[in-house]
Parts: sequence; structure tokens; C-alpha cells
Amino acid sequence: MRSGIARPGIARPVLVLGAALTTALTLSSCSLIDSGGDSSGGSGEDTVVLVTHDSFSLPDEVVAEFEEDSGYDLQVRQVGDGGTLTNELVLTADDDPLGDVAFGVDNTYASRALDAGVFAPYEFDAPPGVAEHALPGDDEHALTAVDTGSVCVNVDVAWFDEHGIEPPRTLDDLTDPKYRDLFVTPGATTSTPGMAFLLTTVAAYGDDWPDYWADLMANGAKLTKGWEDAYNVDFSFSGGDRPIVLSYDSSPAFTVKGGRTTTRALLDTCFEQVEYAGLIDGADNPEGGKELIRFLVSDRVQAALPESMYVFPVVEGVELPKDWARFAERPTEPYVVDPADVGEHREDWLREWSDVTSR
Repeated sequence: MRSGIARPGIARPVLVLGAALTTALTLSSCSLIDSGGDSSGGSGEDTVVLVTHDSFSLPDEVVAEFEEDSGYDLQVRQVGDGGTLTNELVLTADDDPLGDVAFGVDNTYASRALDAGVFAPYEFDAPPGVAEHALPGDDEHALTAVDTGSVCVNVDVAWFDEHGIEPPRTLDDLTDPKYRDLFVTPGATTSTPGMAFLLTTVAAYGDDWPDYWADLMANGAKLTKGWEDAYNVDFSFSGGDRPIVLSYDSSPAFTVKGGRTTTRALLDTCFEQVEYAGLIDGADNPEGGKELIRFLVSDRVQAALPESMYVFPVVEGVELPKDWARFAERPTEPYVVDPADVGEHREDWLREWSDVTSR
């Protein structure tokens, strides 16, 4: 893994794809889906409430299996992107919890949630592979790793072939005038992949990362609120006019036409991302919440993650879909930033990022 040096030194720091993927992102899978309204948990003894991001999705039959085996009805409450999810959990930590379990807080925001006391410690005999993705610094084991992947710049190879232009390969290339007005990325303040990309630049450029962002914006980079807007609206594969997008290392496995992928992840631009589940402190149904966390790292759910949420399972030995083996190439040296450094400097970095990108 590659780590960068910022002030102070940087040491070490899931979801989700578009276009034809939009239908798969639709949450038809859950017993009850709540994307607004009453914000109280209100689960009771027979219901377990999962608070998550907008890209959460599991097949109907997987949800039904949990409900049948556990005896609980599953209610899913979506609250926006992963960054918004973390913000909402923190804002309600000392008041009325949003639910019993939260899923989708990732390693770019997790330290903030832990510092705010959002999660209650919970340990169990997790399957092999889960502990290897534990959040550094989570000594009380308040979070359980569920999925992993890398946030990477992706290019629409077909677009570049059609226009006779060589695609970019590196972070530096994105500031080249040759690629002016071609890049779209979700913002760091509203999106976990956007935050991951900011951390990529912190790791890659150290103290000079604001200068990189100034050059990037001067070259016409577009910011969106979340990944869905960037990939499903602006990315040329989805009908937009920008052939360079921030997405995931798994994305090319879902843009296959005629046995070939039409997009490519730039593996020198990637940041390791892990998504976690945690039992919300003060949950109405903590026992149901524990059952749900155990279920999220079961072989049944882990095997469903690639095609339902476009992320890699953390449990060892879970078989990947055939196209993933061919087209979801993973970086060997993703950029990483220590979560402790993220926790200490996140607000300063975000403030400076906002200043630079709003000029």
C-alpha cells in the first residue's frame, strides 16, 4: 500500500455502480424502506431497524432468509450518502437513535462516529477475514467490517477510442489541459467516495494537495453531491458528457458489452475503502441488532454483495461472480491514510478543500 506524507505524517487509512446498474441500486429488497419521515428508531421487540446509505441493496430472498431465521422484521432507513449517514448518526447520538444498526460508515468517516459515541461495543466470533479489515484504533470493537473495495478514477474507454484521445492514467494527468472539462467527482463534504478521493490526494501530494485541487478545478473538474449523480448522470457511459469519473475498482465488471468491458479503473489512483456495521448506542432492539450484524458477515450476504452493492466481501473464501474475476482488477498499492490522522485533521482538510473548490 502507498501512503503519503502530509502535516503531520500520513501512514495508513464500498460502494457501487451505475448506468445499467441503476435498477440494481433500487431498494426493492427490504420489508420496509423509509427514506424520510419520522427519524426515531422505534423498532420494538419484533423489528430491527437498519440505518444505511442510499446505495444499500440486498436481494429479496436474502432479506427473507434473515427475517425467517431471526424472527425479526427488517426495516431499512436510508439517509443519503455515506457522509450524510455519518453526519446524521453523530447529530442524533445524544438524542433519539435513528435505529438499531448502522451500515455504511467507512474508514474515511468512522473515527468521527466513534469519537461521538455513536456505537456500542460488540464482539462476536466473526468469520475469517473480518478481523483483517478492522478499523485501526477501534480497540473496543464497536465496528464490524462488512465489505471492501477501492475508490478509483474510471475512464470510458469507448469514448476515448471514438474521439481518438489517449485516456489519462495518473492523478497528474487529470490536470492536463488535454482532459479539460472531462472529469466529474462527488464532493468530499457530502460523499464517502469523494472524501476518499480527497484523502488520495493528501496521501499522494502531502502538503501540496491544495495546489493539486486548485489545478484540478482550473482544468474544469465538476463536483456533484454524491456518487450516483456523478456516475449515473454525468459519466459518458451513462449518457453524460464526461468520460472520466470517480468510481470503484469493481465498476468495469458492470460495463461489459460483447464479452469486453468498455470502462477501466485507473489502478494508480485508488484509495482503499472499508464499510462497517455497528450497533447503535441506545438502540431499542440491541439483540435484534446483534443478529443483523452477524447476518451481514454471513456467507449468504457476503456472496450477494458484489452483484447487489458492487463491493468485495471481507469474508475469506466467498466466491466472486465470473465477470469480477475477469474485469474487477484490484490495485496492488492503493493509497491509504491512517484513520487517526483522518480523525485529527478531517475538519481542517475539508475546510481547506471547500475553500479551494469554491474559488
